[in-house]
Amino acid sequence: MAVTKVILEKWLAAQKRHRLSDKQVQMARELGLNPDKLGKIDNHRQEPWKAPLPQFIEDIYFKRFKREEPETVRPLKQILKDMEIKKQQRKKEKDRRRKERDAVSSVTAE
Repeated sequence: MAVTKVILEKWLAAQKRHRLSDKQVQMARELGLNPDKLGKIDNHRQEPWKAPLPQFIEDIYFKRFKREEPETVRPLKQILKDMEIKKQQRKKEKDRRRKERDAVSSVTAE
């Protein structure tokens, strides 16, 4: 599934709302958790048997991947910035191809 800007913005909001680190957000994303449903998992102090959300994410990450943390941690803001740079590069390349095509078609028309 392609990562879109909307999904990353949801993760940014969830990171701020639940006070998660970049490492914990990446773990949750790799686990396939839904950022909208983290509130159900989070301990609201009324449920003492639940582990705090950051600890819960780290525990289930270790169970699934047998690692304490991801190999490389990329902040969400960096991912968004890279996506924007890539989008601009694609746009420049498309404009360049369009200009070449227009130049070729104008030469053949004459």
